[in-house]
Amino acid sequence: MARRPPTGGRLSFEIAAPVDRRRRDNSAVDDYRSVNRANWDERARVHAKSPDYAVARFIEDPAFISDVVRFDLPLLGEVKRKRVVHLQCHIGTDTVSLARLGARMSGLDFSPPALEEARHLAAATGTEVEWALADVYDAVDALGAGQFDLVYTGIGALCWLPDIGRWAAVVAGLLKPGGGLFIREAHPMLWALGEARSDGLLVVEHPYFQRQEPLVWTEGGTYVPTDAVFEHNTTHSWNHGLGEVVSALVARGMQITCLVEHDSVPWEPLPGQMERLGTGEFRLADRPWRLAHSYTLQAVKD
Repeated sequence: MARRPPTGGRLSFEIAAPVDRRRRDNSAVDDYRSVNRANWDERARVHAKSPDYAVARFIEDPAFISDVVRFDLPLLGEVKRKRVVHLQCHIGTDTVSLARLGARMSGLDFSPPALEEARHLAAATGTEVEWALADVYDAVDALGAGQFDLVYTGIGALCWLPDIGRWAAVVAGLLKPGGGLFIREAHPMLWALGEARSDGLLVVEHPYFQRQEPLVWTEGGTYVPTDAVFEHNTTHSWNHGLGEVVSALVARGMQITCLVEHDSVPWEPLPGQMERLGTGEFRLADRPWRLAHSYTLQAVKD
């Protein structure tokens, strides 16, 4: 399961002050990496111990795969013998799942504790994976250009990136000619909603489109149940409109081959307003057709 904004516990946010566009790649933007990394470093081991990630099931059952990858299978199709890189792989449960489907896997993440847990999982399950410690924007340097048949990105990953265009360039750079991208992501309309309301109304509170300044969140919990108390509770995140994601990929020589919107998502973003489905997914209990919860996008490099 990939990254997503923490939920649960006490939450507050603010919109950061605008950043001078001429300094886009300097310290004002670079700081988000260290802030977000500290948050994820602290939570990786808690996630690995949580039943939600089902690490014990992976070890006990050689055929077990994550709910996230199981949801993806009808659109993902055959990955056997393909060389696949999982960007922002976190603790590696989806990475190992893809390897169990026959893919030759690489996993990349910027968090040392997360990759340590991923390595432990791979070792405990006898799964061969190449792990790379790097920021996603540095993936081509870390893994090599034009090396992969498929780039896989799991749900809850893009929100941590300030520039969708740079991400699309990385995807294109990693792929062989004819190689593909598979991403399922939380829908930007879902990210734009405010907190759950007692009257059940859905209120658009946050940006739908990518903005230069991040949303700065301060939240003491995480998205799995835990009694752990964390020290690093701030994150920086961005939304990316669906059109922005598509346009960024097309601009870098990618042809969109599939775009499907879903009425469910694999965690509970609006507590008290959602129902849990038998697949491990959540959706609005009241008229779920009001909201696109997530989407799957596939593209091929020309």
